[in-house]
Amino acid sequence: MPKIWIADDDEAIRLVLEEGLKSTGLEISTFSDGESLIESLNQEKPDLIISDIKMPGMHGYDLLKHIKNNYEKLPVIIMTAFTDMQAAIDAYGGGAFEYIPKPFDLEEAIATVNKALEENSEAKPKKVSKSEIIGSAASMQIVFRSIGKLANTNATVLIQGESGTGKELVSKSLHKNSPRHDMPFIALNMADIPKELIESELFGHEKGAFTGAVEQRIGRFEQANGGTLFLDEIGDMPLETQTRLLRVLSNKEFFRVGGDKPIKVDVRILAATHQSLETLVASGSFREDLFYRLNVIRIDVPPLRRRKEDIGDLSTAFLKRHADSLMDDPKILSPEALLALTQYNWPGNVRQLENTCYWIALMAPTRNVKLEDLPNEIINNDQSPDLQDDSWQAIFSQWLSEIYQSNSENMLAIIEPALDKVLIEFALEKTGGKKQDAAKVLGLGRNTLSKKIKSQET
Repeated sequence: MPKIWIADDDEAIRLVLEEGLKSTGLEISTFSDGESLIESLNQEKPDLIISDIKMPGMHGYDLLKHIKNNYEKLPVIIMTAFTDMQAAIDAYGGGAFEYIPKPFDLEEAIATVNKALEENSEAKPKKVSKSEIIGSAASMQIVFRSIGKLANTNATVLIQGESGTGKELVSKSLHKNSPRHDMPFIALNMADIPKELIESELFGHEKGAFTGAVEQRIGRFEQANGGTLFLDEIGDMPLETQTRLLRVLSNKEFFRVGGDKPIKVDVRILAATHQSLETLVASGSFREDLFYRLNVIRIDVPPLRRRKEDIGDLSTAFLKRHADSLMDDPKILSPEALLALTQYNWPGNVRQLENTCYWIALMAPTRNVKLEDLPNEIINNDQSPDLQDDSWQAIFSQWLSEIYQSNSENMLAIIEPALDKVLIEFALEKTGGKKQDAAKVLGLGRNTLSKKIKSQET
């Protein structure tokens, strides 16, 4: 009978887990702190440890570090009420088998325990860096978990999300917490470069390759050698360049424009887009084989209007950042001002919120920010009709028209995953991230919901 040890200073949590896991035929021992668990480890070893992070005495991460240094093959599941991305990265980076944010679904916790027992994870400790990404919304937890799991890999990742959602921050977090973190991180936005110059920017050129090429130039691929190349707005890349990029991904080598000598590179590719690449593939403006090569793992970054519970924390962080740059005390939002920010739909997403906070830092007359101190568009909630919540039918109809106009012959294959994503994020937010309750809201079985979420993470 597998032995499971639980360390948590909350007696109620220990009891719930103990009873739930015992009902599946597991042998359970519980501890109220890390020190007593380590003392018992000197006498015997369990098959799995479940540990809280914040406990009196030894911190949960210190317990994790001790276990991984001394019992490398012993799987550990981390529980924490802290739901930011750094919590996920610290857990996975420290060698945890899994990271479970509180409050958790008991059935999901049991399933995670069974999976850990089967796989007997052998993760090794890894130093990780702090993240600038802020978010406690359920939709952001999916993003954080994906980043945490990818922290020790070189996998190609496609980051999808509207403009201003923070796709570049996600890419930088993936790089900083990867084995390549000491090597270059090079970014290139396809939408910012004239189409006729994109190949020269990516691959470089030889002297005399074209009019104006007065000297040899090193491209972004060579600059990123050994590190990470972030290709933003990949959907705007011309088809000819897509073909060359596909060859580089396949052969790990390329030629400079006008050159005849192959250049070998070792580069991790991260790509981002605000467009539906599936739609672009269907319309013939994006190569299907390149799409599948880039879409190894996809991270969907939610728009700010889908994570409004994060607006308070984001605003506080932005106001402090701008106060520091202005050498001033940070402004404090009144409840009425914060409510107005929360009720706004933020078509420009997090970037627009940050710019608004900069405006507040500069223009608000006193440190305590009142409703009337906000920009007029926020006070009056001035937004075009297609951004109002009561016009979702118009937005949906417009979206369907765009897909139809792209000559897609399989609209459901594009529409259904997108609708699933929105519904699942909504249900998780309304139920506090509890999958069992979210499944009931959606009329799904818990296992079906878990499979859908897993498919979104990959």
